[in-house]
Amino acid sequence: MLSEQYIMPKRYIVRLSKEEREELQNLVSTGKAAAYKIKHANILLNIDINGQNWTDAEAAATFSCHRNTVANLRQRLIEGGLESALARKPRQSAPRPHVCDGESEAKLIALRCSEPPAGHARWTLRLLADKAVELEIVPAICHETVRQVLKKTN
Repeated sequence: MLSEQYIMPKRYIVRLSKEEREELQNLVSTGKAAAYKIKHANILLNIDINGQNWTDAEAAATFSCHRNTVANLRQRLIEGGLESALARKPRQSAPRPHVCDGESEAKLIALRCSEPPAGHARWTLRLLADKAVELEIVPAICHETVRQVLKKTN
């Protein structure tokens, strides 16, 4: 572990206003927010230069998180404000790309409106999924995705 003399000076200094401090204390005392928000509020209250003025290592050890979490929290507070520091970072993109675009959805709906295959009274979701792959509308699709596409159109 690094000794105190080798720790770099803080780049982002947390100075909470009276209103910000009251808002954070209210958030912590009511306990009605998400656990990560309460934890972040506690960290911000304790690393405030006008408050406890803890180091990142002290805050990380006390609140069972990594020093980088505390450093990132400092940075988000200074660069984006209190709401940015308390909220989670929004996703830039979906975790997985969408299977159907507008064109393939339209083809799937048109397929649903067509006559069902011989031997079937109506289209099932699994039949639609298999036929969509067979007709190369989409490379692969599951019946649940077909259901979601059809549900949007009602």
